[in-house]
Amino acid sequence: MSDVSLELINTEATVAGLPYGALVDALQSGFAAGCTVPVRHHHHIQKRSEPDATLLLMPAWSKAEDQDQFLGVKLVTVVPGNKARGLPGLTSTYILYDGVTGQQLALMDGNVITSRRTVATSALAARYLARDDAKSLLVIGSGRVASQIPDAYRAVRAIEKVLVWDIIPEGAEKLVRSLNDRGIVSEVVTDLEQAVGKADIISAATLATSPIITGAWVRKGTHIDLIGGFTPKMREADDATLKAARAFVDTREALREAGDLVQPIQSGVVAEEHVLGTLADLANRNVNGRTTTDEITYFKAVGSGLADLVAARMVYQQMRAERQ
Repeated sequence: MSDVSLELINTEATVAGLPYGALVDALQSGFAAGCTVPVRHHHHIQKRSEPDATLLLMPAWSKAEDQDQFLGVKLVTVVPGNKARGLPGLTSTYILYDGVTGQQLALMDGNVITSRRTVATSALAARYLARDDAKSLLVIGSGRVASQIPDAYRAVRAIEKVLVWDIIPEGAEKLVRSLNDRGIVSEVVTDLEQAVGKADIISAATLATSPIITGAWVRKGTHIDLIGGFTPKMREADDATLKAARAFVDTREALREAGDLVQPIQSGVVAEEHVLGTLADLANRNVNGRTTTDEITYFKAVGSGLADLVAARMVYQQMRAERQ
């Protein structure tokens, strides 16, 4: 990587560099190999006449023994006041560096990196945890991340039908129209209890602060994927759901950041040992994923700089390969 020049990779090129099947495979290799991922940095930004903002920095870099050396930092601004301006509240940028020289290699769309690696991480977990014959997927939510869940899951399972539920019905209807237009058989559901009870895979990507999935609704053999709850105060599934399931996480940070684990552990419903392993454990075959067809499996992710680095490296390397 001696012939270094800074590449500006736009949204469309970032999307094109991250096809879901290849991204899931790259994440599997990445979690198996590991990298250095410091704790993310949170910086408080005071504002006048509007809510305060936050700057997040998420760094990660290759291990010293890796053949290809990369370093990356995702910068995220969270500005709640942007809602009044008609602008997105969250903006992400990813900077990729040569891990040997520290020189900048590429600047790319961090929003695309985040959303695509998020759903691909969930799909990777499903490769180990969902039944091989899973055909129906329930998506809870209809936002940017939720809208990409079906495509990611179709990379690892033969999904024949997608059900969509959202607290705002118009959002679910819009997503279903988009999916059907692309040839993915989908329908809006209004009875969440009934939908949970018949889906093979349930994937939630919401901002819920109290559970919307009830354990009594979940049938045997279901895989539950919780994407949305990324703070200790957020919940997408109740205690009974967790207690009934074999639970896994993307990284151990989830035990400190995700309300779906923090709250039941603090209240004594389960111990930390109830979480059987991480994606690295699954990828390295240190723990078993699904062991029977009738067990309930549970995956909770909070996001990782490792997944960001894997995705950014993939975009950059594919771009370089296309030019050769």
